[in-house]
Amino acid sequence: MLSYDKMKEKIKGYLTPCRYEHTLGVIEAAIKLASKYQVEENSAKIAALLHDCAKNKGEETLLRLAKENNIQLNEVEKMQPSLLHGPIGSVIAQKDFGIKNKDILNAIRYHTTGKKNMTTLEKIIYLSDYIERGRNFPGVEKLRIEAKKDLDQALLLAFNQTIEYVLKKGSLLHVNTVKARNDIIIKVYGNIQK
Repeated sequence: MLSYDKMKEKIKGYLTPCRYEHTLGVIEAAIKLASKYQVEENSAKIAALLHDCAKNKGEETLLRLAKENNIQLNEVEKMQPSLLHGPIGSVIAQKDFGIKNKDILNAIRYHTTGKKNMTTLEKIIYLSDYIERGRNFPGVEKLRIEAKKDLDQALLLAFNQTIEYVLKKGSLLHVNTVKARNDIIIKVYGNIQK
């Protein structure tokens, strides 16, 4: 595995300058949340650094890489290949950056959709991507405050906002996001919130 500093230099070749700035914001947010929720800081830093390593790949490339790496696609991913940047990013992190830690790889893989039974690291990377300093949308400040108090409540708010946004656009919802949201409600709250 490369050193963190070497990874940080290498990732610049995978990202646009704007995406690199976003990544630095995600790293900053992830470090803060890792400290708050007792997650190993280095794992959070690496997952945050590499989370978007496949983001700038075109849809045809993402589909080709999914096929080459035997990644099974659902109907939503076939119709919206940009959602594959998480799973493909996990492959790139392993092959190009030498990451072997499954927790880091899964945090990269599921940072866009979430999933059922998310680990704390996965939650941190999902939220850090959502609330990093460069994000500016209605409700982001509330999410930033909530993330410092209650990781699961912040995650639930983020899932709700994502689902609402996708529905307003008339786009397809990824099943993992619905499962992740339901999982948080069932495990943490034990019922549907009113």
